[in-house]
Amino acid sequence: MTATATTATTSVDRRPRYPLVYTLAGGSIVGVLVALALTASANTAVPGIQSPSAAVLVGLPLSRVLIDLASLVTVGMSLLPKLLGTEHRKRQSGVLAHARVIAVVSAAVWLVAALVSLVLEDADANPDLPVTMSGIGRYIQTIGSGQALVVVACCALVYVVIGLLAVRQGELIPVELRITVAVFTLLPLSVTGHAAFGPANLEDIGLISIEMHVLAAVCWTGGLVAVMLLLAMDRTLLSEALPRFSRMATVCVFLVGITGLFNGWYELYGTPGVHWYVALFTTGYGLILIGKVVCVGLAGLLGGYTRFRLLPKIVERKATAVALWTTMEVGVLGVAFGLAAVLVRAPIVT
Repeated sequence: MTATATTATTSVDRRPRYPLVYTLAGGSIVGVLVALALTASANTAVPGIQSPSAAVLVGLPLSRVLIDLASLVTVGMSLLPKLLGTEHRKRQSGVLAHARVIAVVSAAVWLVAALVSLVLEDADANPDLPVTMSGIGRYIQTIGSGQALVVVACCALVYVVIGLLAVRQGELIPVELRITVAVFTLLPLSVTGHAAFGPANLEDIGLISIEMHVLAAVCWTGGLVAVMLLLAMDRTLLSEALPRFSRMATVCVFLVGITGLFNGWYELYGTPGVHWYVALFTTGYGLILIGKVVCVGLAGLLGGYTRFRLLPKIVERKATAVALWTTMEVGVLGVAFGLAAVLVRAPIVT
């Protein structure tokens, strides 16, 4: 696999732009730490009751955000062939080969992160007991999120196997199969959070909304990471993929915004003994929710600038500062994912 490709007029550097991944990871860690600070009072030890260790309290949201990051990279790399289209197949070969390898690595990380989260969840639920295989087995049998993590790990393993076949055989392994497995792997965890315990008359709507929210957020961020990680320095391929991604991202932005607002209201509205509009500004859950809304709005504005100001120049294959603007967008989305990793387990009322 060559790092560069030479055309009749120019030499194109096609090495992945990994600083983009560092920005995403850094933003996620910042989001987790901010969210933990906002919910610190809920984690204060109560005399006479064993509390989870600090390692568990911090490690669990970090493992969950690692699941999110691995999932969005896997989904984004799986979507890349669709975003590139069918033109310039020969020029795409090196890029798609990189994407298949990255997808296998990220799926393996997804698998490991799911298993680590399972161990940490057991330690969180049973802080007075040592973590053992039998204890984890009981946790899986009785707790929905434990069962969901097992399903996620199994599906991620299936993707690794399919992905390795794709690395060896290229696009002979249908990209639709990889997309289907990756997207299905997203769903189990999304139905085990707060949405599963909301008002009975809105429960089905809440579950559908959270699934749409997760799918849209992962496709938006994962697609952006895949395009800019592998295509940023190739104006020809970027001019082909970015317009397709931009159309998909526009739909995703609206879905993320609408479902996110509904999901937040749904959780606060369904909590007895508190007015949702009061809890929004007086609880850690509400403040994290506000932070997520701000991040999504800011990322949407950055994406809008790319679409309406930079995309026309990119289509004409002119030089732009698109890498800078999309890196900022990815960083802000990373913060949103970090906030979300704590939000899904945060107590709504403290």
